[in-house]
Amino acid sequence: MSFQRMGRKTRTTSNTGRSQSVPAGEVFHRFCVLLHFSHRSAYRPGVSKISSRVLLRFPQRVKNRGTADFLPVKPRHQWEWHSCHQHYHSMDAFSNYDLLDVVSHEKVAEGHKASFCLEDTSCDAGVRRRYACTAHIQGLSPGCYDTYHANIDCQWIDITDVPPGNYILKVTVNPDFLVAESDFSNNVVQCDIVYTGMYVDTQNCRITSSF
Repeated sequence: MSFQRMGRKTRTTSNTGRSQSVPAGEVFHRFCVLLHFSHRSAYRPGVSKISSRVLLRFPQRVKNRGTADFLPVKPRHQWEWHSCHQHYHSMDAFSNYDLLDVVSHEKVAEGHKASFCLEDTSCDAGVRRRYACTAHIQGLSPGCYDTYHANIDCQWIDITDVPPGNYILKVTVNPDFLVAESDFSNNVVQCDIVYTGMYVDTQNCRITSSF
């Protein structure tokens, strides 16, 4: 695991070195606090009133370290259009984003339900991309990564009502175990968060086995 400080933001990368694992073998996060305008939540259809919201934005990068394709459970005719991401999602919950109290580990905020359009965003050298959202063929090939950048809408946690303090960001991939894997022990990443009310600093991102 490596850690690089970038001013008031941080970038972390983690690598377990395991070759038999499936998703969440590599996840990196860069955190920033942004304002978003809506009503009582940053994403809610049919909102008419305007108010400012505070969002914790971060990217997610998941690698298939296994030997088999990671495929959605739902057949294509059951995929749902996601108005935030502007494409069809093949899984109801590919990832969970939770902000936990550092002492009690109780959830203080959670992200928008993170269903994904599974695709080979990039792959290791010598591995060919085979899945793409635009081709309506979704999946994640061994040796490939599915990346959601921080600027994608709904790729955040609404922390408007969260007071400054110390927290844990918990990201869980395949949380409901709907897709079979050879190893579920590296599907959770936790990062220590310091929220000042103006910006977020993070350190000690680690892959854990805690669901």
